[in-house]
Amino acid sequence: MNLTDATRMILAESAAFPELMRVTRDAYDELAAGRRVHHATLSWMVREASRKDLYGVLIQKHGADVFDDMITVLCREIDRQAPVLSR
Repeated sequence: MNLTDATRMILAESAAFPELMRVTRDAYDELAAGRRVHHATLSWMVREASRKDLYGVLIQKHGADVFDDMITVLCREIDRQAPVLSR
């Protein structure tokens, strides 16, 4: 699974949540155009999808393995971009 597909999965289930849908649609459009999406946006999407209980819907619809792939792809990109804080 790639980042665009992972974002599309959240987008497909976010219609009931306008702010999540707007942010996810913008992120999807950027990724589909070959541009990078900032890690803060991706982090917000992952947190908000969890808060809105979309994870259960995604697991039921796609299965646990596909859901795990989606979250792994998103979190790896967040981790790749996020700054490392020095102590």
